[in-house]
Amino acid sequence: MTRLSRLALPLALGLSLAAADAHAFTRNGTVTGPGGRTSSYSGSASCAGGSCASQSTRTGPAGATASRSSGTNCASGSCTRTTQRTGPGGRTAGRTGTVSRY
Repeated sequence: MTRLSRLALPLALGLSLAAADAHAFTRNGTVTGPGGRTSSYSGSASCAGGSCASQSTRTGPAGATASRSSGTNCASGSCTRTTQRTGPGGRTAGRTGTVSRY
């Protein structure tokens, strides 16, 4: 085996493993406003293999809840993102968009 191929194989393996690593986080919090009224937030996101997903929920001082979920997938020079929101009354709205290289 040549010296170049002995170096190229571990490099290629390392790059492929690095690309497969997943990254994620969660965040939660509470805010107290005037009169002691509180609002809370919880959310999470993760990315792996060219795709990312996130979800969040907010609860207001009166107990009404709104949520959002989204996902992004990238492949072959094109990325598509889909988002859906649900309001306190249960009504939903969605959006999808795609960006491509020329």
